[in-house]
Amino acid sequence: MTPKSELELAEMIAGASGRLSVRGGGTRGIVGVGDALSVAGLSGITLYEPGSLTMVAQAGTLVTDIEKALAKENQRLAFEPMDHRSLLGTKGKPTIGGVFAGNFSGPRRIAVGAARDFLLGVRFVDGRGEVIKNGGRVMKNVTGYDLVKLMAGSFGTLGVMSEVSLKVLPKPETEATLVLNGLSDVDAVQAMSKAMGSPFEVTGAAHDPVNGQTMLRVEGFEASVTYRIDALRALLCANVTMAEVLQEQHSATKWRDLRDVTVFHGAEGDVWRVSCKPSEGPGLAAKAMAEAHYYDWAGGLIWLRMAPDSDLRSRLGNFDGHATVVRASAATRVRLGVFQPETAGVARITKGLRARFDPKGRFNAGLMDVTS
Repeated sequence: MTPKSELELAEMIAGASGRLSVRGGGTRGIVGVGDALSVAGLSGITLYEPGSLTMVAQAGTLVTDIEKALAKENQRLAFEPMDHRSLLGTKGKPTIGGVFAGNFSGPRRIAVGAARDFLLGVRFVDGRGEVIKNGGRVMKNVTGYDLVKLMAGSFGTLGVMSEVSLKVLPKPETEATLVLNGLSDVDAVQAMSKAMGSPFEVTGAAHDPVNGQTMLRVEGFEASVTYRIDALRALLCANVTMAEVLQEQHSATKWRDLRDVTVFHGAEGDVWRVSCKPSEGPGLAAKAMAEAHYYDWAGGLIWLRMAPDSDLRSRLGNFDGHATVVRASAATRVRLGVFQPETAGVARITKGLRARFDPKGRFNAGLMDVTS
């Protein structure tokens, strides 16, 4: 089913007799239980005001179309959402609704916030086929719920988004990346933490143990970028044998590759992402016994390539964070669950929310838990 309007979407959901597998651009390769319901037909930018840094678009609008419109005004999606296609071998095209449904946020998250922080308002259809509006440029609110935050990262389990209102930011004049060579995982996390605590406005901090590179990105006006790169070098390089600077184009390519986990493209094995305290990252990476790994978000995000069917959560044990399966066989995803199991308290809240917005359990059943 591919509705062409919000009204048609609502009618399809109201008239559905069974479960529905909600899809955006199909780039995540997740196929839920039930009949496929795609928002690809809900496409188009309905409002764009560059002066107020706001945009309204239907949920099925392609991210590439959003980016093209923004580029004409020298603006961008500052949270730089990941493109999963090469990593997962999928053929779809990312949609703006899918980006917010998954709260997909790239390396710049540590500086500007996650995708959800740029979502001003949503329109969506709940499990009864009713159109709900919340936040931003919409008039009707649902008392007691911050639906903007609830919908971001809900993966279509609470409702099907039809339209999003979002904040955008200006594109900086240039960027550069300071690369520190030869640091251990522990030393790299310490260096990244020091850089993030400095006044030099770092917008990306990652560490690749395979190549022994710790990368720190700075963006802004050219003179300011040059000054801050030099200041970071003076701050961090006393115990580093060699450092280099990647200028604008090479820097942009490096961070696009980090964003899209290019190092794992075509390599065999399961891919996981672990969100954790940066200080705990090196210890967790050691426990994982991964075939390869690297750090983003100044150590707060670890990407790991594991042997097929590995139970990473059992290896890590209890920690302050969560481990998510990004790429694995269907059998592994079913056996382990894509997402970290919820605690009892969170599970009760989730059950209540689903009962409120999807009382018949139609949307993406079983996707965010292993008991449905």
